[in-house]
Amino acid sequence: MIDPLSITNNTMKISETYSHLNGLEYLLVRKPELWKEIQSVIAEVDATQCSIKVDQEKSATGALLFSPVDMNAMFIRLLREKSWQDNRRSYCVSRSENHVSQSLPISPEVKNLSLEPDALTPSFSYNQADFIKERVSIEFQFGKNGLTECDIFAKPLAFYVGDRIDVGIEILPMKSLQAQMSSGVSYYEREIYNDVRQGRGVPAVPLVIVGIEP
Repeated sequence: MIDPLSITNNTMKISETYSHLNGLEYLLVRKPELWKEIQSVIAEVDATQCSIKVDQEKSATGALLFSPVDMNAMFIRLLREKSWQDNRRSYCVSRSENHVSQSLPISPEVKNLSLEPDALTPSFSYNQADFIKERVSIEFQFGKNGLTECDIFAKPLAFYVGDRIDVGIEILPMKSLQAQMSSGVSYYEREIYNDVRQGRGVPAVPLVIVGIEP
């Protein structure tokens, strides 16, 4: 385990990467400068500034813990400074499979017009990407454990199929860092297992899963 007080090098580093469907290879060949920028952002995250706080949970030991909320905030600030922007992909949902299939290639603004007058009323929904730049998306999850699967298996695929991105990146803490966080977030080793057990073609989008720690 990491002792926050013992950290001499305060910045985060990439400890492991997992390339799904040649996602990392794509970045190295097609987007080398963007990959360097992502590495530089991670290196700017100062672990000691992430509001280290005393463990007050039921099994508390009084140890100092890293705050996932502050870590999220630091990543958001650093990426926005480098012109990464969030992105939304809207779509239409209905109980009718036929209507959903017919509406897929039609823009959200006119999807209602494609449905017959007596059809079930459709509803609009959307996928939200944390950050996209030059057709590369970044998601980082230091909050709710259950949202990581959505970040990996749902969001990137929606934007890939929608021709908004060519590769997605998921940034996660290594287990050694997650064990020293103030709430139970997901971690790199767990999500590698989840991805590998789905098989080589799932999800059907190039991805890079990145594990970080101080």
